[in-house]
Amino acid sequence: MKRLAKWRLISFLAILTLVLSGCGEPYLSALKPAGEVADTQYDLMKLSTFIMVGVILVVVIIFVTVFFRFRRKDDTIPKQVEGSHKLEIIWTVIPILLLLILAVPTVAATFKLANVDQMDKKNSKALVINVRSHLYWWDFEYPNQKIVTSQELVVPTDEKVYFNLKSLDVKHSFWIPAVGGKMDTNTDNENKFWLEFDSKRANDAGGLFYGKCAELCGPSHALMDFKVKALSRDDFDSWVKSMKDVKKPQKAQTDLAAEGQEIFNNSCIGCHAVTPSNQMPDTARMAPNLTNFGDRSRVAGVLDHNKEDLKNWIRDPEKYKPGNMMTNKYPKMSEDQLDALAEYLMGLKVQQ
Repeated sequence: MKRLAKWRLISFLAILTLVLSGCGEPYLSALKPAGEVADTQYDLMKLSTFIMVGVILVVVIIFVTVFFRFRRKDDTIPKQVEGSHKLEIIWTVIPILLLLILAVPTVAATFKLANVDQMDKKNSKALVINVRSHLYWWDFEYPNQKIVTSQELVVPTDEKVYFNLKSLDVKHSFWIPAVGGKMDTNTDNENKFWLEFDSKRANDAGGLFYGKCAELCGPSHALMDFKVKALSRDDFDSWVKSMKDVKKPQKAQTDLAAEGQEIFNNSCIGCHAVTPSNQMPDTARMAPNLTNFGDRSRVAGVLDHNKEDLKNWIRDPEKYKPGNMMTNKYPKMSEDQLDALAEYLMGLKVQQ
């Protein structure tokens, strides 16, 4: 009975694994690629899987054949094949061929994906984004456009987007599963790579992808998410223009928002920026840029984008992201102050 119970458990886990392997959303799963880099990596993964499964099948077939065909029936010693040159050549050459079949496309893809010459050319028109990772949030600087955003990366589709990656505290890793990656962000050097976002598959995903930190970095590592908005080139250019048109912090639209703006200027402005300008050194990036906070899809990268969740986050950020750098950085606020501050922040928009 115990043995039967074990087999039932093993069977259940095997079926569950098979079912879960089919799960995945187009905005999140590496098994549903949405760009050139992801396609290349997915093809290499399929190739290596086919090779491994093929080797396993061949070994199993040989094992079963030998097990049943050459079972000992009497004391007769079967014909010995030790030292057979033909067999030695076969089981030496076949693994070499399999390794070549896997190695050649892998090496070719590695050099192709590592080619970032275009971003280093003088007067290059390539879109370059400086990614800066923090505990536990991200900011994205567009040096040629003179724009800085936080927590939401905006990119055009159907063209290469180049990234400079660096960490400003501990080691993190930049990963957009559906589009490609991952690449480490280090504190002492910059890593560079590129991605391309396919327009058709971006539309299938609603124009929104999820990015994550893929390097264990602290208690809130699993909550270090960011969102990626994939737009057509025309829409991206319109977004850039709207961001560049914001020269000063947006004024409050209501009396309650005006009260919230005053609270923000007295409590939050020391860490947060409310202008898209990139004229700030890395050492000044203490907290996310909130210029377009009202346009975001998440609060702190993990909560629904509404006033109640925003108030919950401000009230007790440690509850939602343990170890974050915002905890205990400002005085406790009353409910009226939280209402006013949430009203102001939700009104920070640049897109019409």
